[in-house]
Amino acid sequence: MLCNGLGRYDAAREAAQRAFECKPLGYGPLVVSELAEAAARTGDAGLAEAALEWVSERVRVTPTSWALGIEARARALLSSGEAADNCYRESIGHLTRTRMRSEAARAHLLYGEWLRRENRRIDAREHLRTARDMLDAMGMQAFAERARRELLTADGSARKRDPGASSVLTVQETLIARLARDGRTNPETGAQLFLSARTVEWHLRKIFTKLGITSRRELRVALARLGHDGKPT
Repeated sequence: MLCNGLGRYDAAREAAQRAFECKPLGYGPLVVSELAEAAARTGDAGLAEAALEWVSERVRVTPTSWALGIEARARALLSSGEAADNCYRESIGHLTRTRMRSEAARAHLLYGEWLRRENRRIDAREHLRTARDMLDAMGMQAFAERARRELLTADGSARKRDPGASSVLTVQETLIARLARDGRTNPETGAQLFLSARTVEWHLRKIFTKLGITSRRELRVALARLGHDGKPT
């Protein structure tokens, strides 16, 4: 899920495929949607079709709104033109009726991305903003950043996060921000905090968004404005 959120679809496909092939009891529904998205994004149509077939079999037995929504989304990823459009809309309709708000938000995100690629920018912005706001509210920042990037590409107003309470840095983000401010590289920061360099990079992107900055050079001023400890003064 994290790799799909970060757009690292090759890694997401490999992880999801390993889990899918193990057939873990009870976890299949959680894996299949990740597998379908990652496989479709990497052009592995065979694997995406296998994921769709798996969920379609379950839908015929238990046609819940969640299952129908995931099936429609998987089908949309393999479709084009009007068929894809209809499937994305169907997916959103089903998932909105469930308590799985994260899946509904991701359906809006995928539909918005598809609309943007189809050059339907006005429609794309509507769904991307919906996805961004829902994902922000749930704290799913990797996916929220995906929506923001797509909004920028679609000439939308990808708003910066409010510098108030919602932008307070976590303890870990504050530590990473301080180390980056002091000139530590990502590998050096990761070694000190027992994180990978890639994880540090991901956290820094979140930190930049929260602080409304775009580079390490701006960290000193931004942290000073927050009282050096990541909390508003």
